[in-house]
Amino acid sequence: MSDHVMAAIDGSRFSENVCDYAAWASLALDAPLTFVHVVDNHPQTAEDANLSGNLRLGAREKLMKELSELDEQRAKINREQGKLMLEAAKQRAIDDGVAEPVTRQRNGTLVESLVELEKDVRLLVVGKRGETAEHASGHLGSNLERVVREMHRPILMVPGAAFKTPEKVMMAFDGSKTARKGIEMLAKSPLFQGIACHVVIIGAETGENRSQLEWALATLRDAGHSAEGAIRAGEVEATLHAYEKENGIDMIVMGAYGHSRIRHLLVGSTTTEMLRNSHIPVLILR
Repeated sequence: MSDHVMAAIDGSRFSENVCDYAAWASLALDAPLTFVHVVDNHPQTAEDANLSGNLRLGAREKLMKELSELDEQRAKINREQGKLMLEAAKQRAIDDGVAEPVTRQRNGTLVESLVELEKDVRLLVVGKRGETAEHASGHLGSNLERVVREMHRPILMVPGAAFKTPEKVMMAFDGSKTARKGIEMLAKSPLFQGIACHVVIIGAETGENRSQLEWALATLRDAGHSAEGAIRAGEVEATLHAYEKENGIDMIVMGAYGHSRIRHLLVGSTTTEMLRNSHIPVLILR
């Protein structure tokens, strides 16, 4: 198995949208689709149960046995619930037109499981938050942030808004090597065939920025895309969101976290804020 669109689902309200965007991507890329559900069972320990020396040895052993049995029951229920979710996701993808979606269930933590499957992934589709934090609207799911930091594949973050076939995408462009690779990917990827591309540079109107923008637009137009762009001054996140609303953008494309300490502080914080506050899908490139 290789070059799959992989969609991570759980019991959150984001999972239906994850299914729909994953099906769209699978069809656009002509790539097989795999749904994965991770059963994360943390067995309850004596410390978790707040056991103390006040319990007699026999009572402690009995309680530990009962906790172990409860953990086994919980794990079984979680596996069965996961299987039902995977079957529902598979049927939803079939209804969307995907011929043979595959399902996989793993035990462990979400991040570690996805990293282990990374070699098989062409595009990972994940929800903005998981089921344990889906109502925390002001926060970014900790799993999502860790996945973005640790994986080296494109990641499509899906928010809570209903699926909409993308018609306009916006690339946040800074002229860096990663951003130029992103433009080249946009230009040639079947994922964006027939989709209008907007390129936005946040900064001053300088000769260098204008040259970078013209290169990006020419690259996209040479590949047959409708492309337009702008150079805007202002705070990065607010300015990008303002452009998004003004132009009816359906998806944001941007680079992931930087690697140097300074670049991490600048780019990493911007990426995190865009993921946290976006109401449309964000495609993170590596």
